[in-house]
Amino acid sequence: MQTLESNAPDKPSAPTSELAVPLREFNLLRWFSLISLLIITSVAGSLGYVSTRFVVRDSVERDAMLTAQFIQAMAQAEVRHSQLPPGTTLGELLDPRLDDQHLQVSAALAKSTREEFLDHVEHLPDTLLANVYARDRTIVWSTNPSLIGKRIAADGDLDRAFHSRKPVSASYHKADENREEQQFQREAKYLFIENYIPLFDSQGEQVLSMVEIYKEPIDLIRRIQRGYVLIWASTLVGGALIYFGLFWIVRRAAGLLQHQQERLVASETYVALGEMSSAVAHSLRNPLANIRSSAELAQEIANDPARKNIADIISQVDRMSRWVRELLVSLRPTSDEAESVELVAVIEDTRLAFAQQIERNGVQFSYEGPSQLWVASQALQLTQILNSLFANAVEAMPKGGRLCAQVSELEGLQVRLLLSDTGKGMSQQQERMVFKPFFTTKQGGLGVGLVLVKRIMERFGGSVSLSSREEEGTQVSLIFNIAVGEHHGAQHPGSRG
Repeated sequence: MQTLESNAPDKPSAPTSELAVPLREFNLLRWFSLISLLIITSVAGSLGYVSTRFVVRDSVERDAMLTAQFIQAMAQAEVRHSQLPPGTTLGELLDPRLDDQHLQVSAALAKSTREEFLDHVEHLPDTLLANVYARDRTIVWSTNPSLIGKRIAADGDLDRAFHSRKPVSASYHKADENREEQQFQREAKYLFIENYIPLFDSQGEQVLSMVEIYKEPIDLIRRIQRGYVLIWASTLVGGALIYFGLFWIVRRAAGLLQHQQERLVASETYVALGEMSSAVAHSLRNPLANIRSSAELAQEIANDPARKNIADIISQVDRMSRWVRELLVSLRPTSDEAESVELVAVIEDTRLAFAQQIERNGVQFSYEGPSQLWVASQALQLTQILNSLFANAVEAMPKGGRLCAQVSELEGLQVRLLLSDTGKGMSQQQERMVFKPFFTTKQGGLGVGLVLVKRIMERFGGSVSLSSREEEGTQVSLIFNIAVGEHHGAQHPGSRG
């Protein structure tokens, strides 16, 4: 079956400007996928980073506060336990160099009170290193004896802790061997927390001593690591869900936009075809009628050789008139409301209409299917479809062949009409273009036949597809909806020829 009129001529039908530059099509889905992935990744990464930093900082500050409260509570308890004079604080007694300078506390009492307090500090859990600084930044006691007596002069964190009135200053980082006071007796596995806990005078105004605790709280670190995993897993899953959710929505929207664009282009095409057909009808109808009338009059008085040429003129005029009539019928605004149409009867009527041409071309026609079947369409439109398909099939077999119509019921209350021929067929490129407006493989064709067939089928909820191979033939498949409430005839055992 030759492509119903739908193959664009080699040359463009309308002039185009040589200076016209085609606009690049904006790929919504591709740009959205790239930009949204970048934005969501950046936002998710930032949120994950901020969240983990907050969790670690909050956990460290809470652990430091508990450590400071414990140290200060022990200092007050030792003061009460040693029955030191009122107004005396433990911060005054931590520097052994000042034992002989206390007016109300003996050196022995100061030493025993200090040693008992430092013994508690030394046995704090998860401690890597503990140092006690005097006011001149000298380490007067440490769990690492090699540090005792050293003066730490350039330590910004220590200086800030001495001048700050905060109950504790905490930070977390990995071991830094370059800092003189960080000489741990065992290496930290993950990270360590550095706490500066000041011991004030009785008025709480002046820092007399500073307790520095380096800790590696294993339980806290495990909680932090679990928090890392939970935060980043939630961030990744949440970001992925947001991305794929938006991607699905935009993909659906892009598909709808493309579909709407195709429908808009098709609608504009149909409008142009309607205007063209109206112009052709008004411009050619009367001249064609006059040409035909004059040819018929000339045929009556002409000799035999001239009559053949006059018959060709009449045939071509009839062909042009048929084009105009088909365009006007197919593009005339109609209701989309489907009617019950007896498909087998329309096939038979079309066969009878093409009987002479089928016989003249030596084509054998056969029908396979039920004897009666009602489908949802409109009689005029269905007739137009079959006329176009039969015309193309017969024209594709000028030297004879077989034309077969097969009707079968499908699942889901649908019917398929398969119209196949053994004509010259089409190439793969032609097959892909057959439903494009003004694309035709027939010399002198308009290239609107299959476009109109597709439009009519889709108007009533059906579909059309075509497959073809060169020198082997063409198959056109039409899918109709079965008319609801109509009786279906039994399968016909034979075929019509």
